[in-house]
Amino acid sequence: MYADIIVDITHEKLDRVFQYRVPSHLEGELSVGMEVLVPFGRGNRETKGYVVALSDICNYDESKVKELSDISRTGMAIEGKLVALAAWMKEQYGGTMIQALKTVLPIKQKENAKVKKRVCLLLNEEEGKQKLNYYLEKNQRARARLLAALLDEPILDYELVSHKLNITLTVIRALEEQGIVTLESEQVYRNPVKGERKAKEITYTDEQQYAIRTFWEEYEQGKRGTYLVHGVTGSGKTEVYIEMIRRVASQGRQAIVLIPEIALTYQTVIRFYRNFGERVSIMNSRLSAGERYDQMMRAKEGKIDVMIGPRSALFTPFPNLGLIVIDEEHETTYKSEQVPRYHARETAIARAGMEDASVVLGSATPSMEAMYRARNGEYRLFEMRNRSRMQEMAQVYTVDLREELKNGNRSILSFQLQELIADRLEKGEQIMLFLNRRGYAGFISCRECGHVIKCPHCDVSLSSHRNGKMVCHYCGYEEPKPSVCPECGSRHIGEFRAGTQQIEEIVKKQFPQARVLRMDMDTTRQKDGHEKILAAFANEEADVLVGTQMIVKGHDFPNVTLVGVLAADMSLYADDYRAGERTFQLLTQAVGRAGRGQKKGEAVIQTYSPEHYGIVTAAAQDYDAFYEEEIRYRVLMGYPPAENLLAVLVSCEDEQLLEKGCRYLKEYALRIRRDAPLEIIGPASPGIGKINDVYRKVLYLKAERYDTLIKMKNYLEQYIEVNPGFQKMRIQFDFNPMNVF
Repeated sequence: MYADIIVDITHEKLDRVFQYRVPSHLEGELSVGMEVLVPFGRGNRETKGYVVALSDICNYDESKVKELSDISRTGMAIEGKLVALAAWMKEQYGGTMIQALKTVLPIKQKENAKVKKRVCLLLNEEEGKQKLNYYLEKNQRARARLLAALLDEPILDYELVSHKLNITLTVIRALEEQGIVTLESEQVYRNPVKGERKAKEITYTDEQQYAIRTFWEEYEQGKRGTYLVHGVTGSGKTEVYIEMIRRVASQGRQAIVLIPEIALTYQTVIRFYRNFGERVSIMNSRLSAGERYDQMMRAKEGKIDVMIGPRSALFTPFPNLGLIVIDEEHETTYKSEQVPRYHARETAIARAGMEDASVVLGSATPSMEAMYRARNGEYRLFEMRNRSRMQEMAQVYTVDLREELKNGNRSILSFQLQELIADRLEKGEQIMLFLNRRGYAGFISCRECGHVIKCPHCDVSLSSHRNGKMVCHYCGYEEPKPSVCPECGSRHIGEFRAGTQQIEEIVKKQFPQARVLRMDMDTTRQKDGHEKILAAFANEEADVLVGTQMIVKGHDFPNVTLVGVLAADMSLYADDYRAGERTFQLLTQAVGRAGRGQKKGEAVIQTYSPEHYGIVTAAAQDYDAFYEEEIRYRVLMGYPPAENLLAVLVSCEDEQLLEKGCRYLKEYALRIRRDAPLEIIGPASPGIGKINDVYRKVLYLKAERYDTLIKMKNYLEQYIEVNPGFQKMRIQFDFNPMNVF
């Protein structure tokens, strides 16, 4: 038996795996993730390493392979647990072990460590005074100055000594040699969280109390599970998370709180900081590499209890993890676009299982997968149907844009929305205008009758391409772009082409008295860009906030009493089987921003498809009705969560080689599936067939059981490895993809 061992897991070049022979007496004991002792280097010094794979095949000259010394008997270190998690991810999502390790382990990059130096006095007061008199007699002024300062304050910062007292390092070293002082150094970790700690007294609703009480009773009994908190917008889910974490932390355990994107960090961190103070930290891509590494080390050393951040915060090396919270669990950003293409929800549940922790998922609009499992008894469901301060839900109006066109209104703002904006500006209340560009893939629709051109085989919209064709990204069907609507004959047919900048200009022109802020990728590029815009809007320095989906998630602005959803259909007809679900989620989240304070809220949804169940149920804020309708469609079409989908993404610079490789993969998949209930679709061209002269194709495998797809992935990986023709291709596996390719 041979073990692949990784030695230096903190190095930025985490690519070297060393193979060792396993002594016969350890063969039954070893498992992936275990910390072991190995002879390393020319001197065979004993070094700690981690097992990343076990095999009965030796990859090197057997005479040169060293023998593993022993298993580290100090207990499984957090690194070992993360290595075991990486092995699970490799098996579940494909890719190499190195790719999985780089995803889960905190890698130290070449960064200048921040070090705090102190000068400490080693003499007592009497000895110090004698030495001071000696220096004064000898006219050794610098030494006397330093010693006099240390007699007043026995420990001084090096910065103060060198800058304020003008003492050089040579003087300090001289006193060190005489045994008078010592120069101590301590690494200082950067803390990106700043704020004022003042927790508010919270009165919990009956629904909140039930969720907290049930979770805690089971936790104290040693029951660890996955919980889904389905609470309407404003129902106080964050307060529930905070109380759950407080109780888990009281037992000396730590918690990870995942949020979907940086835009949510600002308000979330402030709320947690008020409760946990310095014991909270954040992790996001806006931090420098050094800051990120510092937060990981603070967590490992037990200096923090709560880590907040997007997907990558899931791998925080807490030594005693007790709880993982995933807020807005329905968000697509929880799915990685890099290999391994893991989903944070499934990976969190796997990590919690390995570390005796619980998982809490929360959303006003849970993903179909989470609710499907909750209703099947896999997750414990908590329902919170009322807002925490018992405010009424927003009054929602649906505006049919086809009627607006007939009535001569060609503006992107409907007549009703214009009236309500004017009313709010007069009352000094705030407005949010949301442009739904999520999943926008250039679908063709008629402005007069609302007809959208769909694939006759897949029930998703056809995507408009620059070559004048419309293509289905699931099966490859294509047809030419029409110049008139095939349904009503109107010439008002084409793609929607409006951005946040145009909307900002329209609002400023029509309402010159309004102070308008815009929040999109352009305005938030700089560090702290999100925080500055959100803080300005929260401080009521603007009347109108215009933005894309980042403005409608999780933010709480008490003075917002009107939300306008412009072009609700843009995500409704994306070429994706999840289009209806995403539209419902975005619209429900959007209208939930209105009326969160004392004043009643209103929302306007502008659409060409007011009769679509995704729009109707979002306007009614009726999740149950939407779920029932959507799950019937998923079962009928065999889409997740009713069945499982594996996308095999293949890219290559040689188009002919790509076609050949995809054909071989499909033929091999058909050959090995035997009697397994498995459907193979494609290969089809993805949304963009060529990027940077690299051609792309996708093959879909569909099966009811997830483990059937894992077996197929394993067989395909082996087939790819032994066939040199695939070496010029990049092949990735994506289970239940969140986006169409």
